[in-house]
Amino acid sequence: MAYLVTGATGFIGRHLVAVLLERREGDVHVVVRDASLPKLQRLVAGWPADAAERVRPVVGDLESPSMGVDAAWLEEHRGRIDHVFHLAAIYDMTADDERNEALNVAGTRHAVELANVLEAGCFHHVSSVAVAGDHGGVFREDMFDEGQSLPSPYHRTKFEAERIARGETLVPWRIYRPSIVVGHSETGEMDKVDGPYYVFGLLKRLRKLPGALPLMAPDLGATNLVPVDYVAAAMDHIAHAEGLDQQAFHLCAPRPQPVVDAINAFARAARAPRLVLRPPVVRKVDLHEGLVGRLVRSEVLGPLRRAAIAPTGIPDEVLPHLSFPAVYDARRAEQALAGSGIVVPRLREYAATLWDFWERYLDPDLHEDRALRDAVHGRTVLITGASSGIGEATALKIALAGGTPLLVARTASKLEALKRQIELHGGTAYVYPCDLNDLDAIDELCRQVTREHRIDVVVNNAGRSIRRSLKLSLNRFHDFERTMQLNYFGAIRLVMGLMPHMVEHGGGHVVNISSIGAQTWPPRFSAYVASKAALDAWTRVVAAELVGARVSFTTIHMPLVRTPMIAPTKLYERVPTITPVEAADLVGRAIIGHPKRVDTLLGTAGEVLYAVAPKISDRILNTGFRIFPDSAAARGAENPDERAGVEMRLLAALTRGMHW
Repeated sequence: MAYLVTGATGFIGRHLVAVLLERREGDVHVVVRDASLPKLQRLVAGWPADAAERVRPVVGDLESPSMGVDAAWLEEHRGRIDHVFHLAAIYDMTADDERNEALNVAGTRHAVELANVLEAGCFHHVSSVAVAGDHGGVFREDMFDEGQSLPSPYHRTKFEAERIARGETLVPWRIYRPSIVVGHSETGEMDKVDGPYYVFGLLKRLRKLPGALPLMAPDLGATNLVPVDYVAAAMDHIAHAEGLDQQAFHLCAPRPQPVVDAINAFARAARAPRLVLRPPVVRKVDLHEGLVGRLVRSEVLGPLRRAAIAPTGIPDEVLPHLSFPAVYDARRAEQALAGSGIVVPRLREYAATLWDFWERYLDPDLHEDRALRDAVHGRTVLITGASSGIGEATALKIALAGGTPLLVARTASKLEALKRQIELHGGTAYVYPCDLNDLDAIDELCRQVTREHRIDVVVNNAGRSIRRSLKLSLNRFHDFERTMQLNYFGAIRLVMGLMPHMVEHGGGHVVNISSIGAQTWPPRFSAYVASKAALDAWTRVVAAELVGARVSFTTIHMPLVRTPMIAPTKLYERVPTITPVEAADLVGRAIIGHPKRVDTLLGTAGEVLYAVAPKISDRILNTGFRIFPDSAAARGAENPDERAGVEMRLLAALTRGMHW
């Protein structure tokens, strides 16, 4: 097979190319502008290993006849391209008429011309469920022009583009109509804020409220979200199935998803209050029909409407399309995919993954933190434990603010993947695999990084946590040795190895990720808390010695963070935690202001209580010890049945962020 893909550097396009490279044989020709060649080269590095040999750039332009492809190339490949996939378009509800017309309509006509000249085996056009416009009721895959109203430039141009694909293509064609395409269900990868992502900023602000606080909202109708990996896999499978030419396929969730349910799925991921109550007077708001629909679309009321929704961050152009008036029947696509294993995952299964990626990469606040940018721009920050959790989120935050993170962890492949993500977002990072349990390896790391970089900041984040009661630890003294080796000896060996370099170059800053446990002394964490307390004590001593050398230290007593480190304790799936990105915000605060400590109110309260009433503190902690059992992992149980009861959830809510 030989393929030609337009829009290969776009969101759906790059995932489709990756699927073609993984599942099919043959060259994949991609039409790109000269200016997009560097971006294509970066994408090739993240595609399957043979991508560099099979991906063939073809210089062209969506806005030129036959996409501006060289005539000699067209002649050479006439009759030799089996599939042309046309994905190049503009997917933006806020774009104006002229831009939509140039890219969606004229661009599709040029792609059709290209397929006709090449005498391709099949032309695959990516349309959209937007062609249904304001059609009420069920919109089937065999329906197209039903006299429906097309309420926006995007709707109108996608409809006209599909008309061109149907009527002007001289080779067999197949049409794909995705609904709202969101990020990858396994990685969360997304390229921009669009669709449901517009409400993420609002959810981030709402999570400052108590999580149990119910918020009222009427029924806002239904939407339809699908992850990009489903769309790419479905297109690949249907494109290669026999006997499906001259048909359209809806690539959407099999059942409509209530808007309120979708928002709540993301609210759970964001730890924000959920919409659980409906106002007693207004049960349903129809954004398409009736008085509300007219108000939402009215130009006269435009200024008032825009002022009302401005705090939410939702663009005015997007508001009328938060829900769909139509129900999209996808039985034809489901039949074509039967037996393939390609199905739409349930939103609640991957909503947290989408939220996590947005919070790490797309949150506008990441680009507006001028204080952090001033603190790290042009500076080098060494981060241990950078392959996941707090370290990964911190590295991304530093890179997006203009700093250069040095990524240190044991697993090189994870660090390389993080480096590629940083580079795709315009940043720079360097990878240094190192086992921080090995003191000799740490010494070699220090020699290497100081030869190659000027180290300005060190973030001591790598750590090991063990949650096990003393009774279960009597025959496991190695638990104490392992935690001390990484959390204490490894951390101070690294700082001691870099200290002469930092002093020689005029100073530096060390951020130690300690734990709220070193303030609150929670049961079952004797090995972990002891190692963190040792690091805290060492830091307090050496910080006083190095005042004149301009080397400063910050200790962050980090509350419970949802990272892979706590995953073995299944009880933590039901207790309040902060996200790695929120933890990275605390690291950012430490880098900006160089405070001696970054503490939480609960951690400080724990210290004060133990100082003034240690016996009362012991009784409170013993209550938690009895309420929260040893985990199945600590007991060595193979089939854990760990359910957070009412007492556990209540205590966890009252002591939010504390380890139990």
